[in-house]
Amino acid sequence: MLPLKPGVLRLSNIILLNKPFQVLCQFTDRDSTVATPRATLARYLSAPGYRVAGRLDYDSEGLVVLTNNGRLQQHIANPRHKQWKVYWVQVEGTVTQTAIQQLMDGVVLKDGPTLPARVRTMTPPPLWDRHPPVRYRATVPDSWLEIALQEGRNRQIRRMTAAVGLPTLRLVRVSVGPWHVGDLAPGCYRTEQHSHQEASPKRGRAAR
Repeated sequence: MLPLKPGVLRLSNIILLNKPFQVLCQFTDRDSTVATPRATLARYLSAPGYRVAGRLDYDSEGLVVLTNNGRLQQHIANPRHKQWKVYWVQVEGTVTQTAIQQLMDGVVLKDGPTLPARVRTMTPPPLWDRHPPVRYRATVPDSWLEIALQEGRNRQIRRMTAAVGLPTLRLVRVSVGPWHVGDLAPGCYRTEQHSHQEASPKRGRAAR
């Protein structure tokens, strides 16, 4: 649960969706230059009034949180609230301790240095099959990393791993703050209610 601050207790509905590979993290494809319309969230659910709290790239998979509360959406999505987001990342190459330390310390990207991350190696996780699958190359090893960030820049993890010589092959977000993708299959979702505090309305001075 998000940390509570003094104020009014609110109850909001949230939707947790496992976004499949090559699905836009929005309900409509607004890019008119694309010859073939791309799949959107509308293929998997109808949720009028809900907004995505922290987007996920078209080529990435995993947890997407949607809410019908604008303040909660901003609280989850805005990096200043420091919500940890955890990703399982398949990379091309063999991971070294030097590369891990670089990712943990922060790497310099074109839009500036990244904040320190939590990084560890992991065995291949028990994930669902991806369609289409990652291209297999017998002569090139691959590895898995768990990376946790408090940021959310465009294609950030892909750029970070590329900067340390480990191109990303597959990227799956497994958690956002207190929410985890759990056993949701790709394209499936579940709804929850979430209690959170909102600041009390400011009162004007009493009339004299």
